Amino acid sequence: MRSPRVASEQRITKETSIEVEIGIDGTGKSHIETPVPFFSHMLDQIAKHGLFDLTVRAAGDVAIDGHHTAEDVGIVLGQALGRALGDKAKIARYGWATLPMDEARATCTLDLSGRPLFVWEGIMPKAKIGTWDTELTEVFFDGFARGAACNLHVVLHAGSNLHHMTEICFKAFAKALCAACTIDPRAEGIPSTKGSL
Repeated sequence: MRSPRVASEQRITKETSIEVEIGIDGTGKSHIETPVPFFSHMLDQIAKHGLFDLTVRAAGDVAIDGHHTAEDVGIVLGQALGRALGDKAKIARYGWATLPMDEARATCTLDLSGRPLFVWEGIMPKAKIGTWDTELTEVFFDGFARGAACNLHVVLHAGSNLHHMTEICFKAFAKALCAACTIDPRAEGIPSTKGSL
């Protein structure tokens, strides 16, 4: 019987204090505490639409801005996911999703390759949604790609409502990540001709 794919990770610096626990084979339960309400809402989307059980406790220097908090949560979430995946045996490895949200549409493609690279395509106007700076969407995903050591591409195709445009990026990410983490019962060993990821 396969061991539960659950792991926790933390990062404490002079700028942030981050704790993350993730259960890959969950049901979408979440307990999110960050000092940026809109960011908490986006992390809830990852849990719900990726079917991850996710706990995030984050404190950061948001009196300056939310940059460090968004980046460090991304890094720690990626690290926790990597730990939960273990040797990555039998995972699908690749995941992709294109989703609409009213007038907005986004695509996320990712490869749990062991090679960190983030690519962003699309125009997200610089503005605020509550206390969330829209440019922090890219900051979070870049942190995740580095923490998880994965290739992550996010394309924002369309949209005019900033809330919708941001949220659909997170939802597409959740669906793509869920697909990449799925166990393929036909697969044997590590999904790479190199024999390791």
